[in-house]
Amino acid sequence: MSSKWVLTFDKFMSDLEVKALRKTLEAAVIIAKSKAHQGPVRDSCIIELALGTGLRVSEISALRLEDIDLKRGGNSLVVRHGKGDRLRLVKFSSGLKTTIQDYLDYRDSSSLYLFPSVRKELMSSTAIQKVFKKWAKKAGLPARYSIHSCRHFYASALLKVSKNLRLVQQQLGHKSYQSTIVYSFSQDEEITEAVEKL
Repeated sequence: MSSKWVLTFDKFMSDLEVKALRKTLEAAVIIAKSKAHQGPVRDSCIIELALGTGLRVSEISALRLEDIDLKRGGNSLVVRHGKGDRLRLVKFSSGLKTTIQDYLDYRDSSSLYLFPSVRKELMSSTAIQKVFKKWAKKAGLPARYSIHSCRHFYASALLKVSKNLRLVQQQLGHKSYQSTIVYSFSQDEEITEAVEKL
């Protein structure tokens, strides 16, 4: 990522936009399962994983089945080659655990990777980006969003709940605290509410 890259408010999906995206995917999954189709079930899991862990697209692509712990109390995954080739453990919710397990139960592939493509062992970053763009368009979201917008949504949502920048830094795999602190500026509603009480 370029050092000139700047995180701006237009890169953040709102709660309502994420809700619309999830609703669109939920409906597609119901139809897909009734027709024994794999695509939308996989796509839904990809997007839920992005929203629920904040993984970079390259990290999602490289995830192997062995990297995910779904055992009782597990609820975590290992990113083996994050940015700067750093290893990290990422915790996730029980709701996402159920989504991943449902996908694995439905999945019809012998690939060692979590998200195989039709012709290859794993989906490329470009293919995953296309999956997001496809469903974002169907949900009526602006074209400016990318799968990386899920990472921004996750980071700002986690910060809002935890109030802990260090925790967000750890989950995102940021080497520098400065990379994480930008998310503290995204808490616009809370700041507006606070200043109105002055």
